[in-house]
Amino acid sequence: MFQLGKTIVSEEIIENDFVCNLNACKGACCVDGDAGAPLEDKETEILVDIYSKVKPFLRPEGIAEIEKQGAFIRGEDGEWETPLVNGSECAYVTFSDNGTAKCGLEEAYDQGVTNWKKPVSCHMYPVRVREYTELTAVNYHKWEICDAACSLGGELKVPVYKFVKEALIRKFGKKWYADLEKIAEEHSNG
Repeated sequence: MFQLGKTIVSEEIIENDFVCNLNACKGACCVDGDAGAPLEDKETEILVDIYSKVKPFLRPEGIAEIEKQGAFIRGEDGEWETPLVNGSECAYVTFSDNGTAKCGLEEAYDQGVTNWKKPVSCHMYPVRVREYTELTAVNYHKWEICDAACSLGGELKVPVYKFVKEALIRKFGKKWYADLEKIAEEHSNG
């Protein structure tokens, strides 16, 4: 671990490789598990504000759960998250013809209907962030459903922090990311 501003960062985001391999996993991170995508406080308001614009991009099952549970819910850990369908699938997930899970929020963004891509927790995955009173922890979340992504990242030699560059800049800013790049370079040369 190393400190970067008001963050404590795990070296694992520098030392491990990762590139999503949707052909292999079919977007399992959006449908497996027992909790929705973590949401920041401000993201809950965004979900409520854009729901009517996003609704045409969602599945009937997702719409039903959002209208039943709300655009967001409080999870078992007390934190905000997206609601689920059938206790596992994110309510905002859609499926392509080949069964690959996709994000309805991101589809609306890509079509220019909204200006918000998706929850930053999804955008940063496999990086997970935990806010504490004084500092924010920035960690690598290893999940066996992403083994193919780790393999592809290794083949392509793309470290986790480079794979999620856009998301890390979105969350922490350009200066923070530039400082992270310097630390990563020193780490690999050390």
